[in-house]
Amino acid sequence: MTDANEWFLENHDHLQDLGITLEEQREGYVRLSLPYDESLANPGTGVMQGGIVATLIDHGGGAAIRTTFENPRETTHATTELNVSYLRPATADLTAEATVVRSGRTRGVVRVDVTADTPKGVKEIAVGRVSLYLDRS
Repeated sequence: MTDANEWFLENHDHLQDLGITLEEQREGYVRLSLPYDESLANPGTGVMQGGIVATLIDHGGGAAIRTTFENPRETTHATTELNVSYLRPATADLTAEATVVRSGRTRGVVRVDVTADTPKGVKEIAVGRVSLYLDRS
């Protein structure tokens, strides 16, 4: 499990470019982090672009579902639906906690909670749901 997610993240150039890192994982759960970077913000606002938050959610879902695979490097998955509810502007480092809701034979669902550690404490930034097609053949 650990090796597959570390390998996946290390070999995804755009995840490295964004600075997304794997902080913790266990079966059915991962925690990813994304440092705030002004270059990822909407011009003139200091607010991280929503697509970046969605990318973090999508990859959190994929990383969490991989923890349920017997052979993660030999099993494929694809996002079939991505739902993001933005709760407040992202203006600080982000943490995504992804928890598998269901990992069936061909379908999986993961809930992803994104928070930011702000000067006023930890704040909820977004809640996501990732539905995935799983190919365990």
